Amino acid sequence: MKSYKLIRQLLNLVEDFESENTDRELSLSEFSGFLINHLSQANSESAVDVRFGNNYDHSKRSAYQIDNTIGRLFIYMSRYAKSYIKKTLDGTPLQSPEDFTCLAILLSHDSLSKSELISRNIQEKTSGTEVIRRLIQAGLVSQLDDIHDKRSKSISITEQGKQLLYRVFEDMNDVGKMVTGNLSLTEKLNLQYLLQKLDTFHYKLHENKVIQGKDDIRKHSKML
Repeated sequence: MKSYKLIRQLLNLVEDFESENTDRELSLSEFSGFLINHLSQANSESAVDVRFGNNYDHSKRSAYQIDNTIGRLFIYMSRYAKSYIKKTLDGTPLQSPEDFTCLAILLSHDSLSKSELISRNIQEKTSGTEVIRRLIQAGLVSQLDDIHDKRSKSISITEQGKQLLYRVFEDMNDVGKMVTGNLSLTEKLNLQYLLQKLDTFHYKLHENKVIQGKDDIRKHSKML
């Protein structure tokens, strides 16, 4: 029975919970609070990563710290999502998820400067410029001199780009369902709330160009 180890852990925790509360009947909601508190204090080996081996050295213990685990899972999820998106875009002029998100951003704007578009697409200048170049070459966006700043270029989506995007949107609904996987509606709503909270936090840092190097990361992580 694959879940035997988990059941044994739960039974042990129930015994611990009962030993701390011997004078009254206990409820599931109270045990849930006890369990959450226990996990917050423990080194989170409940989230075992199948990619790791069985050697419990210092590096593995560090990897299982909750912040490291969440960061690692974000990386995995971004790779799964990119894989699904790239397969969905196969056969279209769009070569990457960044091509798609660039078009999607432009759809809700009359135009954006190059720098604005690259920043909103959460890209570095070099890679963002390459995405814009590909989209211009494919006829999906157009580039004009910015009316407010002749040194800058204004980017807007073309009618061809809009038509392609509307077709791709239908397939992206399937990608979204794949990414959220087997989560229930309640879990999806909770996840959406938490991810939106994180995005608001990080986008502010991104927009203000706060994080320029390792020292900035260390400084701001100590403030959290």
